[in-house]
Amino acid sequence: MTTAPDVAPPGPQSAQSAEWALSPSRALDFKTCALLYRYRVIDRLPEPPSLEAARGTVVHGILERLFDLPAVERTAAAADALVEPQWSELIAEDEDLAHLVDEDSGGLVQLLESTRSLLASYFSLEDPRRLEPAEREVLVETTLPSGVRLKGFVDRLDRAGDGRLRVVDYKTGKSPREEFEGKALFQLRFYALVLWRSTGVLPTLLRLYYLADREVLDYHPDERDLLALERQIDAIGAAIIRARETGDWRHKQSRLCDWCSFQELCPAFGGTPPTLPEKPTPLVG
Repeated sequence: MTTAPDVAPPGPQSAQSAEWALSPSRALDFKTCALLYRYRVIDRLPEPPSLEAARGTVVHGILERLFDLPAVERTAAAADALVEPQWSELIAEDEDLAHLVDEDSGGLVQLLESTRSLLASYFSLEDPRRLEPAEREVLVETTLPSGVRLKGFVDRLDRAGDGRLRVVDYKTGKSPREEFEGKALFQLRFYALVLWRSTGVLPTLLRLYYLADREVLDYHPDERDLLALERQIDAIGAAIIRARETGDWRHKQSRLCDWCSFQELCPAFGGTPPTLPEKPTPLVG
């Protein structure tokens, strides 16, 4: 699972900086809480590793590598064989994650089992031997007419012989309740907008695979839908630039605060935000 680098918005003197780009994750961060966005993009504060996030990275990596194999070899057994090497590689690269695995009551054995269970769910939803993705873990980017630049990494693009495009994303969690489906689809609609604006091709289908409960969420975007999304993203971009210019990154309390890594620095929990950096945050590749 690849994520676009967090790039700070332009300062007061460079409102249309070519270095600034907005990803779907960071757009959702700002919608959730401007202070959360600031901590991740402006301050670049470190966050503790998560076994759930690491497992998602492993599953995404295995599904990407699975399609490197000839179609006939894309079996559940082949995916299972990649589980332990993929975890070993990830743990070797991250000392903090290695400590977290050691401290977990189930340890690596349970992580391997849960990862294999998620992969089994994938094979119950789709047969990878019967398709050839056009692209995997592909960077998509465009600049909207307003000047807001968008970018992100798509898990998979499938292209039919007649040119129809399907955008696919894997989720290792459970499918959302109906009232939260809009938020779940925001990321894929974002990618659909980027693809439409950059290639002129409107994706026919957006598909989310929820591996934890073996559910599939499909959505068919249209031009009206994506134009409405574009207006929303333009508004988010303008609000981010205003916050950068004024230094006003307000926190917003919600149930999502329970999962926030920055509670000690949040006024809602009696904390004090650090001083804003004097220089604009540089672009990090």
